[in-house]
Amino acid sequence: MSKIRIMMIFGTRPEAIKLAPLILLAQKRADQFDTLVVVTAQHREMLDDVLSAFHIKPNMDLDIMLPGQTLFGLTSRIFAEMEKVMATYQPDVVVVQGDTTTTFAGAMSGYYAGKKIAYVEAGLRTGNKWAPFPEEIYRKAASTTADYLFAPTGETRQNLLKEGYDPGLIFVTGNTVIDSLLWMAEQVRDQPCPVKDLAPVLERFPRMVLITGHRRENFGAPFQNICLALKKLSQAHPDVCFVFPVHLNPHVQTSVRQNLEGLPNFFLLPPLPYPHFIWFMQKAHIIITDSGGIQEEAPALAKPVLVTRKVTERPEALKAGVVKLVGDDADDIIQSAGRLLDDRDFYRSLARGISPYGDGKASERILNVLAGLPFDEFKG
Repeated sequence: MSKIRIMMIFGTRPEAIKLAPLILLAQKRADQFDTLVVVTAQHREMLDDVLSAFHIKPNMDLDIMLPGQTLFGLTSRIFAEMEKVMATYQPDVVVVQGDTTTTFAGAMSGYYAGKKIAYVEAGLRTGNKWAPFPEEIYRKAASTTADYLFAPTGETRQNLLKEGYDPGLIFVTGNTVIDSLLWMAEQVRDQPCPVKDLAPVLERFPRMVLITGHRRENFGAPFQNICLALKKLSQAHPDVCFVFPVHLNPHVQTSVRQNLEGLPNFFLLPPLPYPHFIWFMQKAHIIITDSGGIQEEAPALAKPVLVTRKVTERPEALKAGVVKLVGDDADDIIQSAGRLLDDRDFYRSLARGISPYGDGKASERILNVLAGLPFDEFKG
């Protein structure tokens, strides 16, 4: 049997994290796959950290990121470069993941070139085209191009069926983010604090709240509300330290610096390399985030999550009762986080270690489908 030439296209840190285990396993199965890695570098610095952590060297790096880039400019630059990429490498299958501009443009470029499209993490939906923006539309667009729809859960499979997709194209695999998480968590489990200046801080404070934020729909007033809530929360709990690796986006940087810099128990960090972030997730008492990936990862580590979004396309953890939506409602953020810090029974109810998103074998399932081998569906 001839090898299948698969091209993995990605451009951001979350995509890299979720495709890394798939790339590494495909490279190990070199008798079946000729694996090509193309990065757009939609996010330059944060992407490079993940490539380094997993020792992945791209075949082509488009390096398209520009300061202050708009969706118009970003999308057009990716399309222009992808025409050359497809002509040069002639893949059999184009693999995209998630919901970014790179995902949308990569899937459409493969479709324009007449290639098969494998869409990893298919079927996530909120039903609101403006939240998350523009990701909800990107997911729908990528789904329409796909020859393989790799749905992470049974619920995402149902979303695709409701939209009329052929059941024969849908495969429930679990999410590859759990493959990455479980592997990396084992690597860093017994390591010392990776940020040396914080080591004495973590010894001084018995509990730590880990925070992230980057969603476009939260820019402006919503993010101001979130930061003010965090400020009040830290003042109400001086015995707890708050660690916030601050996204590089200027909208995030401005709000965070204005509201949270200088607080005695609040520690602002630059974005952390993936292994370091997993270390902090393991040490955290609770996590406050608007990240989709962290909603998937934290429950597997038995960490309660407060989600600073009004809707989520990941309802499985909500239904399991291990995450809670708080949006940008300052009172809800303060009350929910305070209750997790003060009420042990409430804390235990959200810290049960339930992982509805995967078992660490998603990458193997995906490659088996692409190779035409027997498929063992993820049951959740």
